[in-house]
Amino acid sequence: MDRVRDLASKKAAVIFTKSSCCMCHSVKALFYELGASPEIHEVDHDRDMERALQRLGCNPAIPAVFIGGKYVGSARDVISLHVDGSLKQKLIEARAIWF
Repeated sequence: MDRVRDLASKKAAVIFTKSSCCMCHSVKALFYELGASPEIHEVDHDRDMERALQRLGCNPAIPAVFIGGKYVGSARDVISLHVDGSLKQKLIEARAIWF
């Protein structure tokens, strides 16, 4: 879990994904569309990382999105934040994007 926390806090936006996950692809595309360049950690072959995400409360474990070092949720949560307009503000506050 310390490794996840450490990775999540190194960049303004961090996404833990799997290459075969369509929702992971959608979340990454949304971040790129908003002008963010999140750090992406593929956990395809890292079961320990996936278990650590679950122990931290990430449910489902993938995709797991962190902004400003804080867990903001999975794909459904990120899309909800985008729809209500708060995702962009969170990215601005974390300095993942500038306006």
